[in-house]
Amino acid sequence: MKLQTGTRSIGKVAVIDCHGSIVFGEEITMLRDHVKNVLTGSRQIVLNLADVRHIDSTGVGALVGLYTSARYAGGNLKLAGLTGGVKDVLQLTRLGTILETYPSAEEAAESFKKEAGRTVAAEWAG
Repeated sequence: MKLQTGTRSIGKVAVIDCHGSIVFGEEITMLRDHVKNVLTGSRQIVLNLADVRHIDSTGVGALVGLYTSARYAGGNLKLAGLTGGVKDVLQLTRLGTILETYPSAEEAAESFKKEAGRTVAAEWAG
């Protein structure tokens, strides 16, 4: 199933909703381009994978690359809505130890607010 993406906002967080499969080929190229474009406007990104039914090894590598790109740009990328085979692949590859995962896009977006609160508190304490 071909990958389709759409972007929406939850506060200052850009949520990229993904539908289909993240596999070798044009799907990964399109996802990389989409995230790169979103990074020009938002440094806080959630990839909502609730409607992704399949991810291959190239797709796993692409997620790591997207995370690295976001971090290099001064932002962060989090995953949300992992289900079935996608969740299994990410557990097998231990990618969940690198990328933060959340049950829903809303919970992932909320985690950015909590991080911002901790940063402000640390600045006041220091």
